[in-house]
Amino acid sequence: MRLSMIWLGLAVLAACDGRLNVSGPFGVQTRPVNATCKAFARPSTNAITLQNMWPAVTFSAPVVITQPPGDKTHFYITEQGGSVYSIGADGSSTRQKVLDISDRVSSGGEAGLLGLATAPDFATSHKIYVNYTAPGTNPSPLQTHIAEFGSSDGGATFDKTTERILIRLDQPYSNHNGGNVLFGPDGFLYFGLGDGGSGGDPQNRAQNKDLLFGKMLRIDVSKKSAGKEYAIPPTNPFATSGGAPEVFAYGLRNPWRWSFDRLDQKLWVGDVGQNAWEEIDVVELGRNYGWPGREGTHCYRMGAECNNAEFVDPLAEHPHSESTAITGGYVYRGSAIPALVGRYIYGDFESGNMWSFPADGSKQTPERLLSNVGNISTFSEDADGELYLALYNDGSIRKLVAATGGSSDGAVPSLLSLTGCFDASAPATGLIPYGVNAPLWSDGAEKSRWMALPDGKTITINADGDFDFPTGTVLLKEFRLDGKRIETRLMVHHDDGVWAGYTYEWRDDGSDAQLLADTKTKAVGTATWTYPSRSDCLRCHTEASGFSLGPELGQLNGDYAYPSGPANQLATLHHIDVLTLTKQPPDTIAYPPPTSTAPLQDRARAHLHANCSMCHRPGGPSPAAIDLRYQTAFGALTGCGATPSADNFAIATAQIIKPGNPAQSIVSLRLAATDTRRMPPLAVSIVDTASVNLINDWITSLTTCP
Repeated sequence: MRLSMIWLGLAVLAACDGRLNVSGPFGVQTRPVNATCKAFARPSTNAITLQNMWPAVTFSAPVVITQPPGDKTHFYITEQGGSVYSIGADGSSTRQKVLDISDRVSSGGEAGLLGLATAPDFATSHKIYVNYTAPGTNPSPLQTHIAEFGSSDGGATFDKTTERILIRLDQPYSNHNGGNVLFGPDGFLYFGLGDGGSGGDPQNRAQNKDLLFGKMLRIDVSKKSAGKEYAIPPTNPFATSGGAPEVFAYGLRNPWRWSFDRLDQKLWVGDVGQNAWEEIDVVELGRNYGWPGREGTHCYRMGAECNNAEFVDPLAEHPHSESTAITGGYVYRGSAIPALVGRYIYGDFESGNMWSFPADGSKQTPERLLSNVGNISTFSEDADGELYLALYNDGSIRKLVAATGGSSDGAVPSLLSLTGCFDASAPATGLIPYGVNAPLWSDGAEKSRWMALPDGKTITINADGDFDFPTGTVLLKEFRLDGKRIETRLMVHHDDGVWAGYTYEWRDDGSDAQLLADTKTKAVGTATWTYPSRSDCLRCHTEASGFSLGPELGQLNGDYAYPSGPANQLATLHHIDVLTLTKQPPDTIAYPPPTSTAPLQDRARAHLHANCSMCHRPGGPSPAAIDLRYQTAFGALTGCGATPSADNFAIATAQIIKPGNPAQSIVSLRLAATDTRRMPPLAVSIVDTASVNLINDWITSLTTCP
């Protein structure tokens, strides 16, 4: 890997001598006054808001929040990597690590310490039960453990030497490991397991009653039976014959988060979908929930595998346009938010959307509660029935509380001309134009970009070269097809620190653009154009990528065609005191345009960075183990030679990147896909043939993995 592929510092590559030309020419001579294009108030629901329980404390990838029964004084917070903390329920920032089994846990993607339940008699037994993935033995990448831990100090901490492993289960793939463990109202331990992984349940495990995969399971941990560390509840549907005796219900894909309604004791499950649908089920003893014959209410496999009268339909489902990784929640039985009592509250890991609907057992059309709140990894209920959630990426724990302020959606200007950022003819005078070296593919649309910063505020450069914009910033991107304006998107850094995206659809006569409330698809000439919803925007503009995406050192390190003539963008921003460059080493990163004469690997990596790395990076929302940032050395990508954990496109020998063979490389296949497997996944209907060829040429040129 060439030195230019490695990040060396905060500066830019200039023209001839490899250093920043701070003497010009500059595309803008003085910083424009931004009198009109300002961040408007962020809309919020009138029903609820989220209160940060411990503002001074963050956790690393939190996945469980729970209170021990009969004790309102504290919570246990579980981190995916293998640690459990105790922290006071009074909001105190003091926390204590009470268990650390990180040396036993294989963590990453969908693996790790995934679930924790306190025993019903915790006040006297001081026992907890966990679900974690341990390293597997070839060919199994992982082994699921359902284990018990005791305490030698009355429950103040848990002793890892007391571990009693109840179940060991070899996982055939690294994904779909389930997660939650809970004690039911009957005192039995329930846990959910995914279908074993890969994509599409290739061995039909979820329908095989003899296997534990793709099931809700129930065991009695208070007793032992012949050859087992637990007993089988006698009412389990296959307790004596017909299937695995641990099975409670089956036909599930990946029941990540689920709960019991404390009022009527029903079991509510959020089952993570495949390519198109997410679902919410009420799971009952012995019933079959359809996977992989059906995804939601829709056929995933055709014919007899779909048309089974035994299949139980979900109460609610979501298309992947609004939810792609459902996080099951709780039926609200608290008292602080009367409007939500008796409603099922849940969310989505990727979009950050939250919904509710009446928990009356009938099929429902969910109502949106909140949007873009972050990567919701879990929900929890305290002793009083109040609800909490964990945000996986920022590590915070939030409590659902009744909203006492916040603006309605009326705060968002209904027309682009009302934003102060644009009128029918041109962007406002306070905007600064910019471009990127390696663009995101948008069905071949022409694009223009601008940034509007609050007067007197500047951009900070993060260690990885990303721009950190001040609150109050507005970023604009205009899309045109055949020279006609189609859409303008605003990314707004609201004064409360939250980024949010807003989509405006241009009228056919070009007189103005109208705010859209949700996703919209329409024909534009011979093309099909998709306008993203606000939640769609945050699926790509991720927290891990810094939200703003395009503006970063490597992308803006090049000339831009300003009205006054071409000039280096970074030098221009530095000249007008928008951006301070503190170092000028000779070998600083600059992403090459895909059509340039730069080396093939550099152009290919730049395209993957611009189109894929917003999700495929450390901390990103994708479970795929690959880091596609440009500055990541090829040997650290982790995807070369790796078996895909999800869909393998029915190619048994497929790899994420297979040297010399793009036809068996998932990276190439997803870029060329025309169905729901397409990457990037949103607002794209036309294959970027030139870029697919670029990536194929690069993969073909590879002879081996590092």
